Amino acid sequence: MSSQSAQSSSAVPAASNVAVIGLGIMGLPMAVNLVKAGHTVTGYNRSAAKVDKLVAEGGHGAASVAEAVKDADVIITMVPDSPDVEAVVLGEDGILAHAKAGAYWVDASTIRPDVAVRLAAAAREAGIHAVDAPVSGGEQGAVEGALSIMVGGEEADVEAVRPVLEAVGSTIVRVGPAGSGQTVKAANQLIVAGTIQLVAEALVFLEAHNVDTDAAVKVLAGGLAGNRILDRKAANMAARSFEPGFRVDLHHKDLGIVTAAAREAGVAIPLGALTAQLMGALRASGHGAKDHSALLLLVEQLSGRASN
Repeated sequence: MSSQSAQSSSAVPAASNVAVIGLGIMGLPMAVNLVKAGHTVTGYNRSAAKVDKLVAEGGHGAASVAEAVKDADVIITMVPDSPDVEAVVLGEDGILAHAKAGAYWVDASTIRPDVAVRLAAAAREAGIHAVDAPVSGGEQGAVEGALSIMVGGEEADVEAVRPVLEAVGSTIVRVGPAGSGQTVKAANQLIVAGTIQLVAEALVFLEAHNVDTDAAVKVLAGGLAGNRILDRKAANMAARSFEPGFRVDLHHKDLGIVTAAAREAGVAIPLGALTAQLMGALRASGHGAKDHSALLLLVEQLSGRASN
């Protein structure tokens, strides 16, 4: 791989070769939507079963990161945490060692902003255009191709990959230079966790007063208290159904990013810090694999109303 700086940005082909690294709850439906949009999509995942699912939807499978990225115009990473992204990007089998010069790397993972800045600089040195583009909208948004994407990077690079991002998202906004997307995503995760906690408290409160929660949610959603958590998660929360659209383990990690970044900037986030502690307690109680809306279980426990 050349060590010279990336060349001038140009729009990627309308029908691009796209590599997707990480075919989990979010990555797989994103890859499928890219196939549906007419892109040639090659996926890699540590679990081969997920690769098989992509192939069944018209994509292609790769046995390694190197194989997946070698002919790609655009490379999308969707892996759990900062060390995972570092390994995929910097490893011997990784993106910088095997992607073609001038390729675009789009990190849709949620990682530390400082790591995003450092990896973007390393990508530039290797001749790769880097964009951090974490997403919000959960599994449903990924399936529907309606994700909100907060994008950091050079303006020309963001515009070059916009046609690819439009296959997976409905709201795509450049929020600043490298790392800015991850900073905005941290703010997103702060708001989402706090809102879930308040919805959980409201549901347990309503149940304690024997109110019809379905009716209550309907009227609350129509007023100033209306929000996406009420719309998308309240029914399952009330039914105690916590199949993961976004796991507690991952939101716990994200809130660690938020609290560390807030401390570094000298910003007080008292409600956010408390919510981070509650998410950590929920995870420590053995619920890390559940949906983050399982914060309701902790509210029940703290209220002495936990079901047997």
